[in-house]
Amino acid sequence: MPMSRPLARTLSRCLLAVCAASSLAGCGLAIVGGAAAGSAVIATDRRTAGEQVDDQTIELRVSSEMNRAFGDKARVVGTAYSGRLLLVGDVPNDADRQKAESVARTIPKVREVDNHIRVGDLTPLSVRTNDTWITTKVKTELASTKDVPFRTIKVTTERGVVYLMGKVTSDEAQRAGIVASGVAGVNKVVKLFQIVARETILAEPGKPAPVTDSSSTGTSAPAPSPVPAASSGGAQTMPVH
Repeated sequence: MPMSRPLARTLSRCLLAVCAASSLAGCGLAIVGGAAAGSAVIATDRRTAGEQVDDQTIELRVSSEMNRAFGDKARVVGTAYSGRLLLVGDVPNDADRQKAESVARTIPKVREVDNHIRVGDLTPLSVRTNDTWITTKVKTELASTKDVPFRTIKVTTERGVVYLMGKVTSDEAQRAGIVASGVAGVNKVVKLFQIVARETILAEPGKPAPVTDSSSTGTSAPAPSPVPAASSGGAQTMPVH
């Protein structure tokens, strides 16, 4: 039976994303933009190596602690990015929802908790499987969209709601949200980004710092221009297109 055009297009993009990820795995980064764009932005994971390890440890601890606290009566999943922890899943009542958050806050290196746990019956396996497929499609679209640093964005889907986490600029956050909202099956997009100034991600690796020689004049070197401070973006919800 011939394959429909939309499905063929989606599968092609998935293959493209896999190939792109494979080609970038060896070098760990890619350059977004070119000479015409002025300064290129390094599209890689913008967390430090230590932050990445800490986040992995947090997620493992969440799984262990929630299993110890609730057993089979609840399902709580944690996704961490730079110490910011997203909780999704299902618990029987609001008291358990608050308990899950309290437990999460005791985990070392957790600096902030976004509690999006649902009160109700456990989500069926078929729905969770579809969520996994939606996550794959969103990642694929992000990877194939210009000026979206997909390697530094974490995507989590729960009952059709897509959560986006990462260190991005305001423009990158807007583009990523629009892309995710256009994916079939997405009910809502929630942005949990940490918004950073563009200047903080334009540094060129290996480039020596500028040197000002003022010894012959006896004058002080001019103070460097201040870099805009990074801000932590709150949760933002946007409509699905």
